[in-house]
Amino acid sequence: MNEAQRTPPSHVPMDHFPVVDGELVVGGMALTRLAARVGQTPFYAYDRELLTRRVGELRAALPPNLKLHYAMKANPMPALVCHMAGLVDGIDVASAGELKVALDAGADPQQISFAGPGKQRAELRQAVAAGILINIESFREVGELAAIRAETGSEARIAVRVNPDFELKSSGMKMGGGAKQFGVDAEQVPALLAAIGSAGLSFEGFHLFAGSQNLKPEAIVEAQRKSFELALRLAQSAPAPVRFLNLGGGFGIPYFPGEPHLDLAPISAGLASIAERAAAELPQAELVVELGRYLVGEAGIYVSRIVDRKISRGHCFLVIDGGLHHHLSASGNFGQVIRKNYPVAIGNRMTASARETVSVVGPLCTPLDLLADRMELARAEAGDLVVVFQSGAYGFTASPQAFLGHPACLEVMA
Repeated sequence: MNEAQRTPPSHVPMDHFPVVDGELVVGGMALTRLAARVGQTPFYAYDRELLTRRVGELRAALPPNLKLHYAMKANPMPALVCHMAGLVDGIDVASAGELKVALDAGADPQQISFAGPGKQRAELRQAVAAGILINIESFREVGELAAIRAETGSEARIAVRVNPDFELKSSGMKMGGGAKQFGVDAEQVPALLAAIGSAGLSFEGFHLFAGSQNLKPEAIVEAQRKSFELALRLAQSAPAPVRFLNLGGGFGIPYFPGEPHLDLAPISAGLASIAERAAAELPQAELVVELGRYLVGEAGIYVSRIVDRKISRGHCFLVIDGGLHHHLSASGNFGQVIRKNYPVAIGNRMTASARETVSVVGPLCTPLDLLADRMELARAEAGDLVVVFQSGAYGFTASPQAFLGHPACLEVMA
């Protein structure tokens, strides 16, 4: 057995936040001082500079004529959405509640789109009144929007969300291919387009989203190419020229040991090829990629304070004042089949030489309340700050904060 086989995989370095005097720095502020500024633990902190830097790096890597949209379901914190609205070209929402946040943040209604498989009539009325683009996901929505248009006299801007006849290979969460609640099956789209034309609705284009959290660029490139070619075929049945084509996202970030950073170079080359084809074959279409996790996930941390250091039959448990009720995904209860550790550190002891293997657990009366399982960390004591990296997406709002009646955590921009 060689050395590579004996050594277990480790997390990629979490070096996007600097360390000064042994302490993590977030938004230019040492972690202990930030905790004092917040006034309590636990909390989520999102670094403005890292958000800005990620968008800038992505724009530099991708074709210049490609539009970048933020899928705010990844993190709908109002202050963060306001920051992102000034960086990206558009916002994608998944409810009327998210639509309000996007509009309040100053996003241009012409560049807001609305997706979701169960849009209610009241939400559709709000969307029509706001003048945003609605991604139709069923034949029912055609009838609802036709009725709203007749009642209000307001134009309904629509795109068709397509459930493609393929999936994003190696995707953490498959959103297309096979039987899905999302979108309209590709083979049914021509009939849907005919219904849209008959209803006199304002057709603008297509939305295809095959999957999420993918770290294999070749899989993303293949899915984007297939999405474009499917849109070309469907455009032949459209009641108007395609002016909007959302190729989805799927860009992943490394959460677990052995996972790499996503290589953007092949994706950039693939999108450049699509953009060149679109200029000739869909000349009126605006090409869009829709990203959430990739834009915000690495810019956020979850911070909790150790309240107890407990030894049970020779194993050390660091008991913290937060847990799965604030960060369900880090506990492994948000889609993991086999639980794996997120990258975790003792944020005020980043360069400490004394190390130990511990488990980090929360205050809840369930063995599921586990944020780090037998993980090597700096030796810590009560009062130290545990940090969970990669926490900028699907954290605060994706967690059951009312579970067992413990206090809610806070969110801050730093």
